[in-house]
Amino acid sequence: MAAGAGALLFAVAAVAGTLIEHYDGTLHVNWPPLLAQWMPHVGPGTLPALLTAVAVIVYGPSLAARLSWRRLTWVSWAAALAWTWSLALVDGWQRGVTGRLTTRHEYLSGVDRFDDIPATLRDFTRHILIGPPDNWPTHIAGHPPGAVLTFVGLDRIGLGGGAWAGAFCVITGASTAAAVLVTLRALGAGSTARAAAPFLVLAPGAVWVGASADGYFAAVAAWALALLALAATRTVRAPWAAALGSGLLFGVTVHLSYGLTLMVVPAVAVLVLARTARPLPVVGLAVVGFAVVAVAFLLAGFRWWEAYGLLVERYYQGVARERPYGYWVWANGAGAVIAAGLAAVAGIRRLPAAVRGARGADRGVRSPDRTVALLVAAVLLALLVADLSGMSKAETERIWLPFTLWLPAAAALLPARDHRGWLAAQAGLALLVNHLLLTVW
Repeated sequence: MAAGAGALLFAVAAVAGTLIEHYDGTLHVNWPPLLAQWMPHVGPGTLPALLTAVAVIVYGPSLAARLSWRRLTWVSWAAALAWTWSLALVDGWQRGVTGRLTTRHEYLSGVDRFDDIPATLRDFTRHILIGPPDNWPTHIAGHPPGAVLTFVGLDRIGLGGGAWAGAFCVITGASTAAAVLVTLRALGAGSTARAAAPFLVLAPGAVWVGASADGYFAAVAAWALALLALAATRTVRAPWAAALGSGLLFGVTVHLSYGLTLMVVPAVAVLVLARTARPLPVVGLAVVGFAVVAVAFLLAGFRWWEAYGLLVERYYQGVARERPYGYWVWANGAGAVIAAGLAAVAGIRRLPAAVRGARGADRGVRSPDRTVALLVAAVLLALLVADLSGMSKAETERIWLPFTLWLPAAAALLPARDHRGWLAAQAGLALLVNHLLLTVW
């Protein structure tokens, strides 16, 4: 019933959105609620995607149950890579990978303006608004400079161009599945994490991970949380290094996307789930790591708070000025349903029961299911804040990837006997979206 409600939400958003777009064109998407266009097609990635899906559905649950943790983590990353690459190549190499980050709105269109990086950073905020000469392309203006600097760095080491940029986003983005597993295991939810692994691999959000920068953002944020969990629970040889590394990655995260400041919500959940006083020194080291990145950008001339204020103004200079809040405040959820998958929606329905069940059995026991439930609930809370802010009107199937890629973990709460059926639903949804629509961003 929960999955059906998710499907119904999407159907209503699609019908209402189509009517609104045909009436006054204020949604500015061709196939609401998704930023896509109707284009049934197949491509070189079709057969590999089908084979990958079948392999994960048939063998995924059993392999996840018996592999060692080290192997499970690597196999999950490899399987997520195969799934993401296959889906990207359904659109072909040029349209699905090479051309994704080279459009006039994307990061690569501004790489050549960073010949003098310090000078460009000092001048960065002057080009955010529409109006001044040489204003930044949409995606550069809409993000802190850490995002475009990533691609500048790739270009400087000889990996310039759309092909390398797309491959970088796919490879890093696919590692999010491994990061989620590391986090859950560190927090004592190893058994539930094993059940979640195939769902994390076949996440429909992989359609947008390959190849968008938001997939890369998702990976950085996920590994920041993973290192924080390892440090807080002392499940790594050098917890101080993990804490410092987590802080550095959180610093990078908020300089990749302004909206990822909301990662503080699942970060707090991780510290709470550690259930000891040991996270206190961990927080101090993480703050030091965060400060290193923040101060480095500040000394380079970039003032995050000033840029964010200008971004809000730039946001409403564009199509967001016309996109109706009254539609997107609930239709955004329909996009999240597609990115997370119906199995995730069904699993989310079980979050309250997972928490109550653990408390009823023994309040002093950290139940694996309860850990997963509380962490997913924290992610949902962050999404709610993002949604109500009005700064995420449309395109949330891509923009919210750093959050929605955690939601398939909730599917582990479903009865084990049904897992293969739910995995088939996840894969089928992704395949339908990728073969019936041409997703754009």
